Amino acid sequence: MNSTVVEISLPALRHNLRQVARRVGTVPIIAVVKANAYGHGVVPVTRTLLAAGARQLGVATVAEGQELRHAGITAPVLVMGGVFPDDVPLLQELNLTPVLPSQDAILMAARLVKSRSAPLPVHLKVDTGMSRLGLTREEFLDSLHSTWPPTLRLEGLMSHLASADAHDGASAEGQLARFRELLDAAKSAGLAVPAAHIANSAAILRFPASYFDRVRPGLMLYGYANGPTAAADLRPALSWKTHIVQVKRVGAGQPVSYGGTFVTSRPSTLAILPVGYADGYSRTLSNRGHVLVGGRTVPIVGRICMDLTVVDVSDLPEARPGDEAVLLGRQGAAAITADDLAAWQETISYEVLCQISPRLPRVYLED
Repeated sequence: MNSTVVEISLPALRHNLRQVARRVGTVPIIAVVKANAYGHGVVPVTRTLLAAGARQLGVATVAEGQELRHAGITAPVLVMGGVFPDDVPLLQELNLTPVLPSQDAILMAARLVKSRSAPLPVHLKVDTGMSRLGLTREEFLDSLHSTWPPTLRLEGLMSHLASADAHDGASAEGQLARFRELLDAAKSAGLAVPAAHIANSAAILRFPASYFDRVRPGLMLYGYANGPTAAADLRPALSWKTHIVQVKRVGAGQPVSYGGTFVTSRPSTLAILPVGYADGYSRTLSNRGHVLVGGRTVPIVGRICMDLTVVDVSDLPEARPGDEAVLLGRQGAAAITADDLAAWQETISYEVLCQISPRLPRVYLED
């Protein structure tokens, strides 16, 4: 038996996908399952989302797409993080669709596609204000006057919103206007764009004008939303649980864990948990984070170690080895969310979920 497990609620995943569909209607959904489905386990999550109505999958790398194909998943897969020359044969072999973010990438892919095969379907990415991957406005407009390579088939045009979760929507509105301008320019030039897409989770919740021909939910599929999205009605799908491995009593003035960064101010009862930063439980939670034991919040004391964490259960005299400790999720009426962990770490819920180590078993539950 594993003392530490990550539990994934499949009904929560289905519920969250329904919340996307309720907003976007018949617009097809590209379920973003990169980074091991945000730490949730990519193959079981993908199968659940496809069965619930997702039409396409979004990954970051060719290797992530390869993992899906090796698991027998045949749905369309969009590789969004850029591709290299060695990737092109695999893209063709595995029927993966690359996103090409530059003129160099277009020329490279066109040159390396096997000429005797069918044209490789691709999506172009345009930079509308993120200043990350993507053709600049000028590069895209110049490309409209070039002959489209016969070895490639344009399937879509996409961009990415930098600040859709900001309270002030001006940045996102500006990017949407620039994206519409580029779509109009493509149409005027006679370049057919079958699928235009820009909407991430925050845009799905806030900007119906962003839906276009596809939407790309990521974080909201897993039950979270950033920014002013209180009415989202999402259910966190992931819980992270462990069990106390030892309970020990120490006197006042006792340093705890590496470096003695915490010193007991009273005779204390400490519980040692078999989880640490090798599991993705961030060292930045040292002396800052909390866990749930017996339905109550108890503090982390001392530095989090590679495989062990110490919590103070002095106010829980009934705590015993083997008792459940919840790092993320619900225990009785109390709960710790990825947003809570993110606040203690001064980061975002995305990182909290993605950093949970693959070494921990994922257990999939039909509640």
